[in-house]
Order: sequence, then C-alpha cells, then structure tokens
Amino acid sequence: MTAATIPAVRIQRTLNATPERVFDAWLDAEALTRFMRPGPTMTCDAVNDPRVGGKFLITMMGDGSVHPHTGEYLEIDRPRKLVFTWHSKSTAMASSTVTVELAPAAGGRTDLTLTHVGLPEKQVEGHSGGWTAILELLNGFAK
Repeated sequence: MTAATIPAVRIQRTLNATPERVFDAWLDAEALTRFMRPGPTMTCDAVNDPRVGGKFLITMMGDGSVHPHTGEYLEIDRPRKLVFTWHSKSTAMASSTVTVELAPAAGGRTDLTLTHVGLPEKQVEGHSGGWTAILELLNGFAK
C-alpha cells in the first residue's frame, strides 16, 4: 500500500471556540470525559499524562459495553497541533495515529482538521462516525 492508499479518516470542522481553548480541552482529563463519547448513551472516564511521551487511557462505556482506548502523546504544539497514538479493541490493539491540527478562524473560532491513519480498513467508516460525533460534542463543550 502506498501512502495515498493507506486507510485514513480525515474530518474538518470549524468550532465555536479559540484554538487555545480547543487545544487545552484535548489535554484536560475532565474535558475529555465530556466529549470523548461518540454515542448518545455513552459515558467516558479519562486519565492522562499530557506531555510528549505521556500516556492516556480513555474508557468509553455504554449499552453494557466497555471500550478502553490507550495511546501516547507524540507531539504537543499548543495551540496548533497534537499528535498521539491510538489503540483499541476495535483496531485489534494495532497502533494508529491521530493528528489534530488547529488554526484561527474568523470571529474567535477554530478550523480543526483531524486525521486518523493506520486503521484497519474495516474500521475506517466506524471511526469516521465516532470522530464526527466526538467533534460535535467538543464544539458544544469548548464554547
């Protein structure tokens, strides 16, 4: 597979908060519990060490199921870019990488681009839906 054919999720949104506020939400464990829950019945617990090389554990729960997600922060460039690994049961614990890029937009808003690469092909659609729901919750939370 070439780089152009590696399965990836790429989502772009304009959020109603400053890049600093959006960026900080990604590294705050309490904030993560409010938006890292892609289903309407899901809840979330989060523990993290927000530094390059630091780890996180985000546990999404709902409908009697538990979905732990782990990873390591690879790059933290406040308020422009955050890169971290992503491991979960749905990816067979294979390592994938999430990049969140932020840029100032008019009116104190933020243009966000989330790219998730290295997913098993059969998980791209599900993760696309999950990340879309998460970004909707982030937009409401980060205001």
